[in-house]
Amino acid sequence: MTNPLRDPRDRRLPKVAGPCGLILFGVTGDLARKKIMPAIYDLANRGLLPPGFGLVGFARRQWDDEDFAQEVHDAVREYARTPFREEVWAQLSEGIRFVEGDIADPEAYRELRRVVEEVDQQRGTMGNHAFYLAIPPSLFPVVVKNLKDSGLTERHGREWRRVVVEKPFGHDLASAQALDRVLSTAFSPDEIFRIDHYLGKETVQNILAVRFANTMFEPIWNANYVDNVQITQAEDIGVAGRAGYYDGIGAARDVIQNHLLQLLALTAMEEPLNFSPHEVRMEKEKVLSAVTIPSDITAHTARGQYAAGWQGGVPVKGFLEETGIPPDSTTETFAAIRVTVDNRRWAGVPFYLRTGKRLGRRVTEVAVIFKRAPHLPFESASVGELSDNALVFRIQPDEGVTVRFGSKVPGTAGMEVRDVTMDFQYGDSFVDTSPEAYERLILDVLLGEPPLFPNSEEVDVSWRILDPILDVWAAQGQPEPYASGGWGPTCAYDMIARDGRVWRRP
Repeated sequence: MTNPLRDPRDRRLPKVAGPCGLILFGVTGDLARKKIMPAIYDLANRGLLPPGFGLVGFARRQWDDEDFAQEVHDAVREYARTPFREEVWAQLSEGIRFVEGDIADPEAYRELRRVVEEVDQQRGTMGNHAFYLAIPPSLFPVVVKNLKDSGLTERHGREWRRVVVEKPFGHDLASAQALDRVLSTAFSPDEIFRIDHYLGKETVQNILAVRFANTMFEPIWNANYVDNVQITQAEDIGVAGRAGYYDGIGAARDVIQNHLLQLLALTAMEEPLNFSPHEVRMEKEKVLSAVTIPSDITAHTARGQYAAGWQGGVPVKGFLEETGIPPDSTTETFAAIRVTVDNRRWAGVPFYLRTGKRLGRRVTEVAVIFKRAPHLPFESASVGELSDNALVFRIQPDEGVTVRFGSKVPGTAGMEVRDVTMDFQYGDSFVDTSPEAYERLILDVLLGEPPLFPNSEEVDVSWRILDPILDVWAAQGQPEPYASGGWGPTCAYDMIARDGRVWRRP
């Protein structure tokens, strides 16, 4: 008799990663401390990691295993989503190891191999290892070469090796392709996991659920009913301690090329045959291939730099005054572009993508804005406060979905119609809180199930969209300044006004 708990359709038991270990490069960085290490603990706390899971850190610090374990412990206590439990930590800490070495030193990788083999024997990880490169992309070639030369990427029998890389995936098309060639020297395409943490958010995945699990949206999800789509990622902070990374990268490379274009793809894609990685990726790639940039890039894009102002009642410095930023920097902290998707479903519908730092508040949302009713049988004064219908996916921080529509104001003599909203909030409808994106993504890596990880083709197409815009911007000199605490430069409002539309206030 077949065990029903082994049926993939059975939801009583969660998917638990098999025997495996994670080798983490860049353990001293903020990403490892604030996101990766806490996510590993949260997975262990939820029972989703194998009992013998191994975590090996690699860095130049003069640490022993206990020092690294203490570093992980401190990060977990400060940033973990789930409550700290000593019994979980005791089991996890037994598999923590540390290797001291320079990232360019081949000898250090031989020591790393020895430690990894030791973990295999002691923890029963069975030779299954993922390499997490939480380091600048410029260091990828030397790390991958040393991993290959040391034999760490060799597989025997049913063992697997996987590599995880963080965005940005290059800084243009040529560098992205060069990066892919480097990774391909040691790993096959299905072993390369490009992490975009936005795709791990429950609310992003809910875009697909709302679209394809409900029949009520499909008839109106097209150019006949949709007027425009606005995708916004706003931050209320400045560059903080990331000045060295951010200067020269800018908002477009940092957010639009990966996060926002992926959100566009999920919003506009056709229904996949199933939720397998191949089918989802194929539909996303079709959409991105159909994206067309405007012929007049200057008129239909906008860029800006935050200037000094007030944020949350506190005076803040402008971008050019931040520590580590050159006073003549032309790096944009705000970027907005208009694109279209040239296929039958979306022909003529503009997609507006914007991102920026030091904006009014921290928010990420996808707003599908519908056309106005062709005829309103009410007096013009009665619909003065009525705007367009909208379906808004609130991705962070207030997770949920909002539907905006018109309703009669009670008690009025005439037929006065005003905007109202229906709100779905995750916290009100579900007992469990949403896992951190890194929990989902790291588990997908260990399970080898990457439905939402972009592949090399998606990355290349995204750069083909953005590169021409960046080339035009490079010749324009200084971006337009905008006051901190506002919603971007004047040119962004002018850009959308040319189409007879306005930005939605998140």
